Amino acid sequence: MGYFFGFILFTTSVFFNLSNAQGNTSYWQQNADYKMDVQMNVKNFQYKGKQELTYTNNSPDTLNKVFYHLYFNAFQPGSEMDVRSRTIVDPDSRVGDRISKLSPSEIGFIKPTSFTHDGQVTSFVIKGTVMEVKLYKPILPGETTVFKMNWDGQVPLQIRRSGRDSAEGVALTMTQWYPKLAEYDFEGWHADPYIAREFFGVWGDYDVTITIDQAYTVGGTGYLQNPGAVGHGYTAPGQKPMPAVKGKYTWHFIAPKVHDFAWAADPNYVHDIYPGPNGVTLHFLYKDDPEIAENWKALQPKTAALMEFFNEHVGPYPYEQYSVIQGGDGGMEYGMCTMITGGRELGSLVGVTAHELAHSWFQFVLAINENKYEWMDEGFTTYISDEAMNYVMGNKNPNPHAGSYRSYLFLANTDDQQPLTTHADRYATNRTYGISAYGKGSIFLTQLGYIIGPENLSKTLKRFYSDFKFTHPTPNDFIRTAEKVSGFELDWYLTDWTKTINTIDYGIKEVEKSVTKTKVTLERIGLMPMPIDLYVTYDDDTQELFYIPLRMMWGEKPNPFTDLKRTVLEDWPWTNPTYTFEIDNGKKVKNMMIDATKRMADINPENNFWEAK
Repeated sequence: MGYFFGFILFTTSVFFNLSNAQGNTSYWQQNADYKMDVQMNVKNFQYKGKQELTYTNNSPDTLNKVFYHLYFNAFQPGSEMDVRSRTIVDPDSRVGDRISKLSPSEIGFIKPTSFTHDGQVTSFVIKGTVMEVKLYKPILPGETTVFKMNWDGQVPLQIRRSGRDSAEGVALTMTQWYPKLAEYDFEGWHADPYIAREFFGVWGDYDVTITIDQAYTVGGTGYLQNPGAVGHGYTAPGQKPMPAVKGKYTWHFIAPKVHDFAWAADPNYVHDIYPGPNGVTLHFLYKDDPEIAENWKALQPKTAALMEFFNEHVGPYPYEQYSVIQGGDGGMEYGMCTMITGGRELGSLVGVTAHELAHSWFQFVLAINENKYEWMDEGFTTYISDEAMNYVMGNKNPNPHAGSYRSYLFLANTDDQQPLTTHADRYATNRTYGISAYGKGSIFLTQLGYIIGPENLSKTLKRFYSDFKFTHPTPNDFIRTAEKVSGFELDWYLTDWTKTINTIDYGIKEVEKSVTKTKVTLERIGLMPMPIDLYVTYDDDTQELFYIPLRMMWGEKPNPFTDLKRTVLEDWPWTNPTYTFEIDNGKKVKNMMIDATKRMADINPENNFWEAK
């Protein structure tokens, strides 16, 4: 299978007891509990919202201001998202110059109309997708305060992730639809403008009511509190919903311990319910279209199998429901749900669901900062979803991550590579961002398995999830977990792979044969050091593995192939450009290869193989 590796609520006191998360010796994190009421007009796609936010400052700092994200403001001509899309050399084809052409009735907006802090009217300033509020009094460490806001909103014509009237006819994809408090952590405020990339949010409990035309079925984050009142497949068999009030239903959702809330609505949704593992209820909402129905039915047991796989190889899914919803413009993860396009072949439908579902572990339970560490969220998700697809679809591919390697090796052999420490919005091209975050990020794990062994990688992922769920871990937290599990020193690996664009290139430089011995000289050509697995085949077709540890890692991985003889050689100091040893067993060497498993991302594999002539 390759290199694998009930509902949990954490109180504030538990958060304070966690150590090492985000590199701190005493961990803390903020808390934001939302209560929101939304009145949606499906005729003009405008809505009115009321929000009461209870904010607890668990930081050691006194806060004199707060920031909010107003994501829908990105869908206006001249916005930062619009300008970036029109000036980047390889714009996303789903966006292009479309924002610049939106009419006033097609743009998106979030317009706060009033704001109070503990009952006092407070002023605010809006710049694009970010709102700054200067507080009327400071929020002291440990203090809880209440913000109340009313706002007017307009759902943009479908452009990116959010919107109305998608290409597949979905009426409303309500993601990033409300004023969302920015996160404040040990690095300060994360009030990033929305450029179409990634997100970062504050943990809290959500209580949301949505009033909408009675014909619309709603699904999304959280647990529906009034299924008997709305029907639409949520009621018990034979139960009839309550009569609508003035042609509308009010949907009431509760979502404990999440950092976002998303929903979608359409008058022609089919709503199926399927049992998931560990008592989780799976919801599927998709257009009533006979051309896609068969694939959406087939998707349901596959989704349950995927969740079971992630539970086993990462950790238990901590919520009681998950919804797969046709909406958006591709695939995008949210709390307890995903929005995906639905008109796909079955393999593609399962594949996008696998990826977005896997995000529930890395983005919505571990809550990695996607703006700064997009390679962790997207890369780890790509890694585990590729593993899951290989298993669930019965592909039996010995290396399900080959696509990630191909894309990375392409990029590494160009001048376009940027370090993985690059902010998600600062990549020069969309192609470089995509290959880096998804491909190189995934290889970080696969290659770590090559370094510490697949069993240690599996244990590392599980321990990382167990130790850091419901926090905001950083790359340092992960590599320290890997060190604790494996006993290796691994700071060099995190540094070279994520903070530089150094590449790996080892080669078999010279082979000298005598009657009874073979002298082998290897060379390090690239700047990034690695341990070496050298696979040797003899004339009698027997094989032997020669393992050369990297000196600075202070460890030796277990033999990944217990049925193959392995000889552990003296370690290789990274400073030495060459390494020479002798095979002195009287056998003639037929051929030899560096890393036959192809888990090491060597940018020039042609010099990794030698064959006797």
